[in-house]
Amino acid sequence: MGRPTAGPNSDWGDRFLFLGNHLALDFLNTCLVQKGEAVELLPDFDALLRWFRAADLLTSGEAASLRQKWGASARAQHVVEAIRELRERLRKAVFAVEGGGTVHRAVINELNNLMADHPMLIRLNASGGTFTTELWFAPGQPEDLFAPLAHSAARFIADVDRNRVRKCRQCVLHFYDISKKGTRQWCSMQLCGNRLKVAAYAARQRARARQQ
Repeated sequence: MGRPTAGPNSDWGDRFLFLGNHLALDFLNTCLVQKGEAVELLPDFDALLRWFRAADLLTSGEAASLRQKWGASARAQHVVEAIRELRERLRKAVFAVEGGGTVHRAVINELNNLMADHPMLIRLNASGGTFTTELWFAPGQPEDLFAPLAHSAARFIADVDRNRVRKCRQCVLHFYDISKKGTRQWCSMQLCGNRLKVAAYAARQRARARQQ
């Protein structure tokens, strides 16, 4: 489950970025840096629900039910804070993956505990004589939102090609390079690619001017 791989014109969804090509990285990218300052995109429970909707992890009805039942409760806000703390621990794990290092055992234990307490479920779907399976979770309380996050992080650590996990050369965003050549260097052409190309062009022009 989750949002499909982003296309060239689908970096944004409800003011959130989806360009990581992996849910775990899109989750990481909910904290940005603009003009040198961190910008938190998940400040409260409502924002968290909006991100889950934009990531196709919740239906509109599920998000509305959680919002109505828990709203601005202390329990919901505690979950938001715990999820943000998990995000920052996962950020260290992603940096380790990008650098060819080892993911700390404490992160592995935490993900295993979260998946045991908030597991993803699997169900069988039938359509036109064709059968498929899909992952799902039952979001009845705020803590259930850990399920897809922990599952995605575990799959990321276990399955991705580490050579294709990168941080953008221009900003703080992370992405999984699914391009054919595997040489992507920036988060997206719209956000950073054009700026890098313009800067490189200007540098070449200055170098030529000095040589004349």
